[in-house]
Parts: sequence; structure tokens; C-alpha cells
Amino acid sequence: MARRRRIPTRKILPDPKYGSELLAKFINVGMLDGKKSVFEKTVYSALETIEKKLKKNPIDLFKECVEKVAPTVEVRSRRVGGATFQVPMEVRPLRQKALSIRWIIQFARKRNERTMTDRLAGEFADILNDTGGSFKKKIDTHKMADANKAFAHFRW
Repeated sequence: MARRRRIPTRKILPDPKYGSELLAKFINVGMLDGKKSVFEKTVYSALETIEKKLKKNPIDLFKECVEKVAPTVEVRSRRVGGATFQVPMEVRPLRQKALSIRWIIQFARKRNERTMTDRLAGEFADILNDTGGSFKKKIDTHKMADANKAFAHFRW
């Protein structure tokens, strides 16, 4: 963490097909070994699959998925007098998006479908139905914060 000045956030270019910065960020986070075009094709075909299933605009569905998975509170460790407490704290909007993107990709990779396209499409469909690993992760995070509400006065 910088002590002297605030580090400026880098502006990323929107993705070429839909013109969405959020989707471009998703692609950047999901790519492996710098192979952006490979993951880009995977994401686009997953969005097309979802579009065929639900007959809605794929970019709106994607944004809805990211918003549904984004946590509003989380617990952070705070050391007070030799003891470590799990203190519930609100999550900044930028971190909310980053966590939701990370969780969606993480749980899509763990799924049992044959291709990554099917895994992503399945995860998106599950999120829209309020199920799936990434949605469950959000619920668990909220439950953990709720359980540790007694330590909220240690917030800094």
C-alpha cells in the first residue's frame, strides 16, 4: 500500500464485441498464460449459449450475474490485544466487482462440464437461478459477516 500518494487506477479498453469494460476485465482476469484471444472466444461463445437459452441480451445477463455475486460485506482479520477477531466490513464497489469476477471464474473452472464454454455458461445460468458455487460463496461470506457482527466495534 502506497504511503505517499494515491496510485491512479489504470483504464482498460472495452472489449471489441460488446464494448463493455466489465467484460474486458472479466476476460483479462480469466485468461491463462497471456492467451487472451483464447479466453475471449470462450467467453463470447458462453454468452451466445446463454443468449440462446434465455432469449435476452447477453451483456445485460452478464452484468446481472456479476451484480448478483458481488458481496456487500466481508470479514477481515483484526488483531486486538493478542487476539485476532473476524471484523465485518463493507466492501468497496471496485472490490465487489473484482471478487465477483474472481469467484465466477474460480467456480466455473471447478465445474464438471466438458469445455470451459459450457462451464461458464452453466455458471452464468446457475447464478441467474440463485444457485451455483459463486452465488453460494457470496451467501457464505454474508453469513460469516453476520455471525461476527458482535466484533463490528473493532472496525478501523
